[in-house]
Amino acid sequence: MNNRRLPLEIVPDKAEKTNSIPDKLYFRISEVSKLTELEPYILRYWETEFRLLKPIRTKSKHRLYKRKDVCIILEIKRLLYDQQFTIAGAKKRLEEIVREEKNEDTANEPGDFKKVILDTLEELKSIRKFLAS
Repeated sequence: MNNRRLPLEIVPDKAEKTNSIPDKLYFRISEVSKLTELEPYILRYWETEFRLLKPIRTKSKHRLYKRKDVCIILEIKRLLYDQQFTIAGAKKRLEEIVREEKNEDTANEPGDFKKVILDTLEELKSIRKFLAS
């Protein structure tokens, strides 16, 4: 995995939730069920409703969730149970969070830094020209 932040990392109280997730690459549905305190049938249903949630399937059709998936499940749970969102409202909110995350990532791309440096260089040249005259 690259150094980019996981989607939904900007959500408040996220640090304490991600710290409670064991440091593993993949989790079985039973492990995710215990971690999130949700029944497996709820997790399977949410897979059909939330397109962000896509566990990997093994050859034997078992679900393997990534850490990112567990974070998304915890956020869905928070939206639905704590903040009383509807499923449609939770979908919209998750899309907003992902969109904010993408905007934040594109704002910090190397191309932008290059433009800032070139603009700064031009400004410094004009200042030097002004001081020389």
